[in-house]
Amino acid sequence: MGNKLFQLAKDAVYLAETTSNSNDIEKAKNQISSAFANSTAAEQMQLQELQQRLAQVENSSNGS
Repeated sequence: MGNKLFQLAKDAVYLAETTSNSNDIEKAKNQISSAFANSTAAEQMQLQELQQRLAQVENSSNGS
């Protein structure tokens, strides 16, 4: 069984990328933060990538 918080963070980022909704972006940020403390080093690297993707979504939604 994988890390449930990690999976929730991935799902939240996907939703935020799909909707570009500010509430979904904030939820995804919170999910990433929650997952980070309980993750392996490999998962933490992937969470950092998710944070970068989320930042791009946030910048895109602020620019439009």
